[in-house]
Amino acid sequence: MIEVKGLCKRFDDFDALNNLDLKIETGSIYGLIGINGSGKTTLIKHLTGILKADQGSIQFDGVDAYDNPEVKQRIGYIPDELFFFGGYNLKAESKFYKGIYPNWNQDRYLQMIEDFGLGELRRISKFSKGMQKQAAFILTMSCMPEYLILDEPVDGLDPIIRRLVWRYILDDVADRQMTVLISSHNLRELEGLVDTIGVMYKGSVKFVHKDLDELEAKGGLSSLEDLFFSEMEGGKL
Repeated sequence: MIEVKGLCKRFDDFDALNNLDLKIETGSIYGLIGINGSGKTTLIKHLTGILKADQGSIQFDGVDAYDNPEVKQRIGYIPDELFFFGGYNLKAESKFYKGIYPNWNQDRYLQMIEDFGLGELRRISKFSKGMQKQAAFILTMSCMPEYLILDEPVDGLDPIIRRLVWRYILDDVADRQMTVLISSHNLRELEGLVDTIGVMYKGSVKFVHKDLDELEAKGGLSSLEDLFFSEMEGGKL
């Protein structure tokens, strides 16, 4: 389980995170949505230990996350802005990952290379943006993470590859009880995939919906979007 309590982060005179609470149950998929500037990426950088909170706590199964290599070895993270070592191909990157993540699964890596149809020896810098995102997904999922944190994971991917990505994620949630956080602007992309939807606004989670069957009966994620914007326009947020 991932649990965040009272998380605060201030940059100069801007409150990026404001007393934020978040709870993601083990083996569930949590969809995080929000307009630009709502704090989604800042939250993710705290969850992955890139930023240190000014106040509050972040725990993975009861263990503090920040400056904790053992916890970080159990986290798979794919940012919206990808990074690869210059001149590296997938084979070289995989050796780097294998040296860091103790649960690296070489058989899965080779199977995913085949499923996604990417070559191991071509420089990743020569890949298209969509192919680079696939490469990041292959490397991350081959680490067999217990927690998977994704920032716009399928943006720029074609429908066939999107379905392949979601299949791997759903299978790992079902088979290994992997815990997933997905940050996305695409509400429709999350429908039918997530167990919980959280809506961020001005640095905190304003709405949380767990009964997605009820939400679907009311009109799906569009009803949540309508609620969010009506509250925002009415000055209640």
